[in-house]
Amino acid sequence: MSTTAISTSTSQRKKVTTLSFRQKKERGELITMLTAYDYPTAMAMDKAGIDAILVGDSLAMVVLGYETTLPVTMDEMLHHARAVARGAKSALLVGDMPFMSYQTSIEKAMENAGRFLQQGGMDAVKLEGGRERADAVRAIVGAGIPVMAHIGLTPQSINQLGGFRAQGKTASAAKRLLEDAKILEDAGAFSIVLEAVPARLAEFISKQISIPTIGIGAGAGCDGQVLVTHDLLGLFDRFTPKFVKQYANFHDMMNKAFTEYIDDVETKKFPAVEHAIEMMDGEWDEFQRLTATEVE
Repeated sequence: MSTTAISTSTSQRKKVTTLSFRQKKERGELITMLTAYDYPTAMAMDKAGIDAILVGDSLAMVVLGYETTLPVTMDEMLHHARAVARGAKSALLVGDMPFMSYQTSIEKAMENAGRFLQQGGMDAVKLEGGRERADAVRAIVGAGIPVMAHIGLTPQSINQLGGFRAQGKTASAAKRLLEDAKILEDAGAFSIVLEAVPARLAEFISKQISIPTIGIGAGAGCDGQVLVTHDLLGLFDRFTPKFVKQYANFHDMMNKAFTEYIDDVETKKFPAVEHAIEMMDGEWDEFQRLTATEVE
């Protein structure tokens, strides 16, 4: 074995699993999760030490340009899942089941969940909904496929919810979310995403269930956090949710770089001599001799 191979194998992190999630919660260690949709991003996240990567249906909006998450298909999700799986070897990989890939029947839900593992290289799947998804969660888990649940603001239900609105702000709504979390835990989910719910409610739910909660717009009391990477990096310019911390503004940086490139090409600053491939003078002279009659 080459020294390069030895170096690579010894430097790779231990694979994060659903058991790792539970153990981190038991030890009081916070779980980190981000979305990724392509090979280089997944590779960079894995190298940084992220616990989990979600191939989110948010790619519908931030990568494919749809207005909502609803139009994205299973085939589109699997295409991006495979790219992420090629880039990340240590993080727990979660495939986000798109709209209508699990709502029509339990059999369809199991089939599509299986596709994420068989064809997409994922370790687990995520699906939205509370008690109404308990049977699907139970069946998918029964087939040996780990499930991350998702309650609170569920983007695939925005038409029913009346838009991207915070959930659980009344006592009765908060009680229902707590009940949903317990039902999903009993159904076998290994983790639950809590999106856009009051911070004190998210913390309370996190203490009431044994499986980890992953918050997005749910305060610091969850067992972990997830963000859409394009929001974090400032790559998605249409809007930025209130709960996002923007760690960079890549959109402005990209715009500046593209503008400078256009200017450099138009003013012949690029390509410069240092960007060109040269040919030995003798070879060029020979080339001119060989083509002299053709040119004439």
